[in-house]
Amino acid sequence: MSRVCELTGKGPMSGNNVSHANNKTRRRFLPNLNEVSLISEKLGRTYQLRISAAALRSVDHRGGLDAFLIKAREAELSDRALKIKRELAKA
Repeated sequence: MSRVCELTGKGPMSGNNVSHANNKTRRRFLPNLNEVSLISEKLGRTYQLRISAAALRSVDHRGGLDAFLIKAREAELSDRALKIKRELAKA
């Protein structure tokens, strides 16, 4: 399972650990991913998605999963999220 948010495409970033002596070693900054059940009101179903905490706040801010997916760019969405978006477009 990759460490990538299914809705925003946010993934691991790299950077440096910097010690008190200013020694630099490489490290990874991982996104805060959570397994969440989101409800689609249009489709009347729940979907299990692995999304970041920031994406969960964005979904709440936009008014639910349906509103988020309609505005989301397709390049950022995972295959599962794209499938949900296409089902919404049909409904």
